[in-house]
Amino acid sequence: MQINEINKLKKEIESILNDNKAIEVRSINLKDKTSIADFMIVASGSSSRHIQALSEILLDTLKKRGISGCRLEGRNSNDWKLIDAIDIIIHIFHPEKRKFYDLERMWSELIPKERLTI
Repeated sequence: MQINEINKLKKEIESILNDNKAIEVRSINLKDKTSIADFMIVASGSSSRHIQALSEILLDTLKKRGISGCRLEGRNSNDWKLIDAIDIIIHIFHPEKRKFYDLERMWSELIPKERLTI
């Protein structure tokens, strides 16, 4: 996917999360930090049902946009979901789990020379 398309998709995902009452939607630029994706979007849901609904809405949107190969992790979890949208990774957490894992801090503290390759 071209960088313009990735940025457009990132904004669309952020909009969908915000429009559906996700809590504290944050984007992290991963371009110079890892090869796994260009962006990570982290958000919280207010309940397990809300987290599930957000993940289903996003998966449906990605499918409609023709983005194949998207995967959902945490299907059986009530506390978190991860959507691997190839160039964008989306984490949706219960607020307590999000605080525990603190992905925003972890990924924002990596400096470019510490680039992670997985």
